[in-house]
Amino acid sequence: MAHVILGLLLIAPQTYYGLVKGFESGVTLFYSASSGSIKRALDKLLAEGLIELASTEKGGRGKKMYRVTDAGRQEFRRWMTGELGGSDLESAALPRLYFLGLMDPSERVPVLRRIEARVESDLARFTRLDERLDTVDIPEGLGDVAAHQRATLDYGVASLQFALSWFRDYIAHHEPERE
Repeated sequence: MAHVILGLLLIAPQTYYGLVKGFESGVTLFYSASSGSIKRALDKLLAEGLIELASTEKGGRGKKMYRVTDAGRQEFRRWMTGELGGSDLESAALPRLYFLGLMDPSERVPVLRRIEARVESDLARFTRLDERLDTVDIPEGLGDVAAHQRATLDYGVASLQFALSWFRDYIAHHEPERE
């Protein structure tokens, strides 16, 4: 979540309330967060020096405006250009795609290539599991359970095949023309 907040603040300095609205209006497409978890992540980023207070409005509520520091910009870039961690492909890939426009154009295709490699790796892992399941004997009385479990795996394979095709097409449309 910290990197998503950094991305939103790189687009424009914002208040806590603005960040919550940013999550609700766009980030929720790929990442769900409560206002409390956003506040905790914001406080942690502030403590780590990755963001700072840009200003505090006087009066009533004293709204604090946050912005990214140089260290925060470096951390965001390191995350964008680094390997995709975590077990969930979508929560690793989609935030990077969402914020890809913040990267230098020369860095965008390499980020997409790392996403493509992750999709290929996950698809290979699911395919191996699918092949192993062809050799498993299903205990009597569990045929219906196994059929639905297999359908879940089939869905995962199809989803990854779609993702791989989609990212390859996206990369093809964004690679610089070769002379």
